[in-house]
Amino acid sequence: MRTGSARAADRFDLIVAAPGSQTDVLLTAVFLRPGTTKLLPPEVTARLLNDKRAVFVAPIGFGDSHRGAPIVGTTSQLVIHLSNELQEGRVFARREEAVVGAASPMKVGETFRPTHGIPRDGNPEEDTDPHEHGSMITVVGRMKPTGSPWDSAIMLPVEHVWQLHSLPDGHEEGSEAVGPPFDPTRTPGVPAAVVRPTTIAAAYQLRNAYTTNESMAFFPAEALTRLYSVMGDLRQLMSLLAIVTQALVLMAIVMGVLLLFRFLVPQLITLRALGAPRLFIAAIAWGFTATLVLAGVVLGLVAGYGLSYGVSQWLAADTGVELTPTLASSEYLIAVSILATGWILALLPAYVVQRRSLAMSLAES
Repeated sequence: MRTGSARAADRFDLIVAAPGSQTDVLLTAVFLRPGTTKLLPPEVTARLLNDKRAVFVAPIGFGDSHRGAPIVGTTSQLVIHLSNELQEGRVFARREEAVVGAASPMKVGETFRPTHGIPRDGNPEEDTDPHEHGSMITVVGRMKPTGSPWDSAIMLPVEHVWQLHSLPDGHEEGSEAVGPPFDPTRTPGVPAAVVRPTTIAAAYQLRNAYTTNESMAFFPAEALTRLYSVMGDLRQLMSLLAIVTQALVLMAIVMGVLLLFRFLVPQLITLRALGAPRLFIAAIAWGFTATLVLAGVVLGLVAGYGLSYGVSQWLAADTGVELTPTLASSEYLIAVSILATGWILALLPAYVVQRRSLAMSLAES
């Protein structure tokens, strides 16, 4: 999840929003989760959108959806920045045009009417006030996969989103222009804006300039780091529980093998009666247990990866973040540790078997 979320936020250099929770803004702007973030004051929004220290500043506007997919009002610069180049079609050039994400079922050339309201957890029935706007939108392009919730979103010119909600559209009255420059006197507030600085130095200048009582600016990595620290604490707790569980399982395996050896005693007695040395009997006992442990480790890795893959696909479908499980060095180290511990514990049944006298074994059988 750390890898998938970091990949999803990688293209968002700097985010500016109204003062509040950076995590809430991150979830809203990057992961497109419905939230209750405040709007930037219009004067701050106007100054930010026309700031010359940025390659571009893309406002992000919400409020509408279509068949459960969020509609995001933004600029063509952000669409191109997230996708590098489109997979199909072109970016929007008019207010009644849209670009869809790579995972959207909509096709280029298809038309639709935006629905007011944002569905909670993708459920259109939970819209606060579902009704169609009268505007007809045409899909003109499709983005390449980004590995983020934007793959399922629909991008419109932010001017059209403002216009649909009876807000100033950022340009002179009666104008149908899209994109920058924006008219400072006709620019409304926005939930957040994505800033692409010209240089690293400009990024820190912008971050300091818009960290005020009216706005906050932050790098997504800052908010992600706090989330990762919480995830790290949970991971440590789960790792401790896993170690305890693995130790109990290993002990259960050894006890189970000792019980199983009672069914193998006749065969071992026969070997002893035929003159097999104690060391040979111990090697058979150890090899039997060691093989079971080896098979368990191999099957555990395969089954664990398969389960992780299934859970990842379920989470990816729910969050929109591309999640790909991998077997890293830590997993292989755990597997080797379990295997070594199991092989050491396998000496116990081998020791018990080879220490039993032939007469005692014959008497018990």
